[in-house]
Amino acid sequence: MSHDSRTALRICPLCEATCGLTLTIEGTTVTGARGDRDDVLSQGFICPKGASFGGLDADPDRLRTPLVRTDGVLREATWNEAFDLIAARIPALTEEHGTQSVGVVLGNPNVHTMAGGLYPQLLLSTLGTRNVFTASTLDQMPKHVSSGLLFGDANAIAVPDLDRTAHLLLIGANPLESNGSLCTAPDFPGKLKALRKRGGTLTVIDPRRTRTARLADRHVAIRPGVDALLLAALTQVLIEEKLADPGALTEHLDGYDELAEAIEDFTPEAVAAACDIDAGTIRTIARELAAAPAAAVYGRIGSCTVEHGTLASWLVDVLNILTGNLDRPGGALFPLSATARAPRAAAPGKGFALGRWASRVSGHPEAKGELPVVALAEEIETPGEGRIRALIVVAGNPVLSAPDGDRLDRALAEGLDFMVSVDPYLNETSRHADVVLPPPPPSQSAHFDFALNSLAVHNQVRYTRAAVPLEDDRMAESEILARLVLAVGGMHGAPPGTVDDMVIATTLGKAGLPEEFAAELTGRTGAERRLDLMLRLGPYDLTLEGLLAHPHGIDLGPLKPRVPQLLRTRSGRIELFPAPIAADLPRLRGALDERPTGLVLVGRRHLRSNNSWMHNVSSLRGGSNVCTLQIHPDDAARIGLADGATARITSAGGEVEAPAEITDAVRTGVVSLPHGWGHSRPGTRMSVAETGPGVNVNQLLDGTLLDPLSGTAVLNAVPVSVAPTL
Repeated sequence: MSHDSRTALRICPLCEATCGLTLTIEGTTVTGARGDRDDVLSQGFICPKGASFGGLDADPDRLRTPLVRTDGVLREATWNEAFDLIAARIPALTEEHGTQSVGVVLGNPNVHTMAGGLYPQLLLSTLGTRNVFTASTLDQMPKHVSSGLLFGDANAIAVPDLDRTAHLLLIGANPLESNGSLCTAPDFPGKLKALRKRGGTLTVIDPRRTRTARLADRHVAIRPGVDALLLAALTQVLIEEKLADPGALTEHLDGYDELAEAIEDFTPEAVAAACDIDAGTIRTIARELAAAPAAAVYGRIGSCTVEHGTLASWLVDVLNILTGNLDRPGGALFPLSATARAPRAAAPGKGFALGRWASRVSGHPEAKGELPVVALAEEIETPGEGRIRALIVVAGNPVLSAPDGDRLDRALAEGLDFMVSVDPYLNETSRHADVVLPPPPPSQSAHFDFALNSLAVHNQVRYTRAAVPLEDDRMAESEILARLVLAVGGMHGAPPGTVDDMVIATTLGKAGLPEEFAAELTGRTGAERRLDLMLRLGPYDLTLEGLLAHPHGIDLGPLKPRVPQLLRTRSGRIELFPAPIAADLPRLRGALDERPTGLVLVGRRHLRSNNSWMHNVSSLRGGSNVCTLQIHPDDAARIGLADGATARITSAGGEVEAPAEITDAVRTGVVSLPHGWGHSRPGTRMSVAETGPGVNVNQLLDGTLLDPLSGTAVLNAVPVSVAPTL
């Protein structure tokens, strides 16, 4: 280390694991990153993404200053010019065409920044629009909906108690590549190996023999898309063989008898052919789950982004409940973050409702205040009152992440009067914007995980201030979003801190605290003062100053049982068989007799990438991080496709071409393409990504396939045809 080098701590913002990093900094440049061994959660673990922090931070393609479209061309502009234009256009559009004329898209990176956790909801409430679209309907919305229906709170998501469980059943999850999803757990691989070492059992249900599956005691190569059928059969066995024992939860359950009756025909024998799993194997899995001293079932994106995603997500929790493992150590528990509301006495709540409004064109019902992303293009294209005329995209790239990107690409180019994008890159979506507002690199930003701490497998709290001072020509993301709120809300020119002051005043009023309490809050910025308030009002009686005194974080202890206090259902109980679930079960029953006649497509994750936003870092390219079509040798031979040859993949939404990777890691009848690729559209500024653009798997989808309860796009188990290119 040179004499002018120093180190600084930083929580990694590049995936859900939220590992602690120790950065090496020379001047204002991050020259290295290693795991922070004293971090209370990650304890030194680091993955290739974290190790590449410096490369991503210093990416020369990151925008430094705002871009404003003039005469059809994006040019560099001042921050004042950018916000002046937004303030002139958005309020005028809403005044003329109504609040629904503005749509908002929130992308995945919002949960990975402090500002993304504090300001987007204020933007939505200021605009008053119901045209809200997020990455959730491309990912985890089925889990939010099932949790809302079961527990009355769409954000009450139980996570596996990885450090204490004796039996872990994973379905549609590959945490050795994803680092965990809706389950914040640094060193997931180490936790699974520790489970095996202490004599525990790991079962993986996945059509691919993933790195996670190779670590398992049992890998079951299910036919894609039928996860809910398998989970229903496991539930049926528990009930039929009188293995169900909810234990301490029994007194808090409603709907057990109705569930038992509704599930009785989903026997292992009935689902075996559809799942392509022997009935005896299904019974064995159910019996082992019931017999384990502590067990957890965990399902993720492979079981969410399918036609029965909400039913599968519901059944994951049903299995945890019926085996007595929900809300008990070693099972699946509900984390309690430091910024959560302080626990209250158990009492009935407002419950959770679906379909409170619907999209204008196709009538898609809302879920958790959102409409399906697949509806965005038609809401822009279709004339009439309420048409989306202006769009604000915060950290999103739906042209690549949503089905039928070509259609959305055209809609953004031809159908909007005005578009704002908050993004550090000129990517496939932001290239259409009239104003691009670039946040600074992560080294120049403070970090706190509001959403991901509520999904962590161990209660803790950590906060890191910016490791490098904010450069003169950049603007903090918190200020960007605060000024955006002011600009669209008719308060353009007010100090950005006005937004934070209003939130603090409102929060104090709801908490019944005097306005003078605000003077006690510490922090250098409005965002820090809001964090301080949330910590003070939270369940652990913390303060920002106290947190800053613990740079490696504060250990708040293992997860603890929280039922019935967390329940928000109208009954004040766990509603095991809610009406929307009951109404959707006949659709699942119809799937018992369905069989794919050809190949079906599934996605896959790469350890060295995160959706579409990390392909511009050269150190993360190559190795397994390539865009290939994985296909089983038997299917390749039948088609006449050679390894490395170009395959043409066709489906309802279009066709793409990708190199074939022949491997028995996928089962027969299944092909796999990774998502997030397709960096070949003109007008972007992502020089590394463009050198190996890959293809956009979502272009194979036309957006018509949805899980009806959650509005989530079906991204897995999609019928495709594959042929060699001539």
